[in-house]
Amino acid sequence: MKASHVETFGGMYAALYSAYDEEGRVDRQRAARLARYYVGKGLRGLYVGGSSGEGMLQSVEERKAMLEAVLDEVKGELTVIVHVGANATADSVELSRHAEAVGADAISAVPSIYYRLGEAAVENHWQQMIDASSLPFFIYNIPQTTGFTLSAALCARLARQPKVAGVKMSGESAFELQQLKAAGGEDFVVFNGPDEQYVAGKAIGADGGIGGTYGVMPELFAALDRLAGAGRLAEAQALQRRINGIIVQLLGYPSLYGACKAILSLRGIETGAPRLPLLPVRPSDADSLQALNADILDAVREWTAAAEAV
Repeated sequence: MKASHVETFGGMYAALYSAYDEEGRVDRQRAARLARYYVGKGLRGLYVGGSSGEGMLQSVEERKAMLEAVLDEVKGELTVIVHVGANATADSVELSRHAEAVGADAISAVPSIYYRLGEAAVENHWQQMIDASSLPFFIYNIPQTTGFTLSAALCARLARQPKVAGVKMSGESAFELQQLKAAGGEDFVVFNGPDEQYVAGKAIGADGGIGGTYGVMPELFAALDRLAGAGRLAEAQALQRRINGIIVQLLGYPSLYGACKAILSLRGIETGAPRLPLLPVRPSDADSLQALNADILDAVREWTAAAEAV
């Protein structure tokens, strides 16, 4: 019997950061080491080439190189969903075909950005990717950056296709998350997008989560999922508050991704600076980043033990 989409894909995924050398070029070795870092951290997999991965700031060839490096390193150990969304539908189709050719587990995409597109144009954009490969497809709904809000009606229409496996719901409304789950059906995977409210998303129907800050605290989000899934709500709320305190500090730097990359560097995982216009951290941030990294590692030690008791 074929496994359901929820069985195959439900769980927690780190939205993988980009990996560059000192000249800002995609670095396959650094990408492979970064992917390896997440093996054994309690996550289901990786989401490659999305917002955290700076996919929209990379060329098609750079995006292919990142994915190939990740799959060469962790295919079979972590589930890999690759974001193939691009401004031009033709680029998205090319990335979709490449993802299947190199062995990704699924594809995903935002609408085309910049132009304010109507629902018919967005549906056609996504459909071109769905038709371009045999891989499962995950809608990526992030209206605060794309200007497009996925309606329950469009979600339901797309979900009728066997290849449409779910949605990454990064809108800020937990109610809308629940409505998309209802529109898609029981085997339609809904990933919670806002890291700051994972407990709310899980409580109202999310089957897992995909997040950018998971990258510097994967163990905490894995523990959060276990506690919330086990119905240990008071502990899950306490851990969410602890995580949110860390996220508030990360948001205080020139860019979230620059801060996360700097923290990984403190752990010996070099990924280079984020690509402009995303700003790197400042030299004056060194001491506070050291303190924040220590705080995250303290939280990991504290909460990993609590979650292991589930």
